[in-house]
Amino acid sequence: MMVWALAILGLVILLLAGDALVKGAVNLSLRAGIPAFIVSLTIVAFGTSAPELLIAIRAAMENVPGIALGNVIGSNTANVLLILGLPAIFTTIHTQHCETQRTYAMMIGASVLFIALAFAGVFTWVSALVLLAALAMVLWDMLRSARGARAAHKASQTCTSEEPEGADPDMPKWQIALFLGLGLIGLPLGADLLVDNAAAIARQYHVSEPVIGLTLVALGTSLPELATTTMAALRRQADVALGNVIGSNLFNLLAIIGVAALIRPLPVDAEFLQFDLWIMLGTSLLLLPFVYLRWNITRTWGLALTALYLGYVAVVLGH
Repeated sequence: MMVWALAILGLVILLLAGDALVKGAVNLSLRAGIPAFIVSLTIVAFGTSAPELLIAIRAAMENVPGIALGNVIGSNTANVLLILGLPAIFTTIHTQHCETQRTYAMMIGASVLFIALAFAGVFTWVSALVLLAALAMVLWDMLRSARGARAAHKASQTCTSEEPEGADPDMPKWQIALFLGLGLIGLPLGADLLVDNAAAIARQYHVSEPVIGLTLVALGTSLPELATTTMAALRRQADVALGNVIGSNLFNLLAIIGVAALIRPLPVDAEFLQFDLWIMLGTSLLLLPFVYLRWNITRTWGLALTALYLGYVAVVLGH
């Protein structure tokens, strides 16, 4: 039981440290005069995905690529099925006024690119550079679109003049420094604990590292997205809910494996190629009617998406 306790402790430290890093970075950036909408698109998006990034880096360093790749693939699947499904059970996510078509198309493109590179059998430094170049293009397009929308006073809720998550105009400098310090210390500490003990769980229970990455690690590191999406749904901010999922999936595919593969080549498990990558792509395509036809994500859809996720986990654990 000790390895489970340490793995959960590592996950808790990761989540708390990621939240602290976001708060510190957001307030430091705003004090430096960086516009709020740019902070929202970059620092907040990166900060909330910091647990996944640190997990992937640590997994690459420890030579357990199954956890790194499983975390990304499992997180993207969970983001669509569970992170949108659970909140919709409690409140309908109204999508009539959402403007997420462009970023959704980028997410599908990133998914196809990721799968194509995976079929080479290993993510090398060349694959990493391709993914990071695609990320740079996505960020440039997002910033250009945000500037244009703001200038025309047509920005969506995800890019309005509202302060980004974690912003506090009255936060003193010592508190900003404290948040940054806690985040920078806690993230690697939590990543070490979670990866080491997740690998130990896999060995102890004769479960493969990819399965641990797809389930325990992926679900745990998706908790910040679940909290954000639930609050957005309750506040009837459907574009924030959808944008959170789409943005997180984009960052997972392009940045996390892009950075991890620069550290060490990441071999792709055959099971990923035969099953999990296609499930990830299929679940991403399930968003088509909600993004382009503006269907509301009702309780029925929420139950269906959540049931699909539970079924997927059951199949993965049953292998």
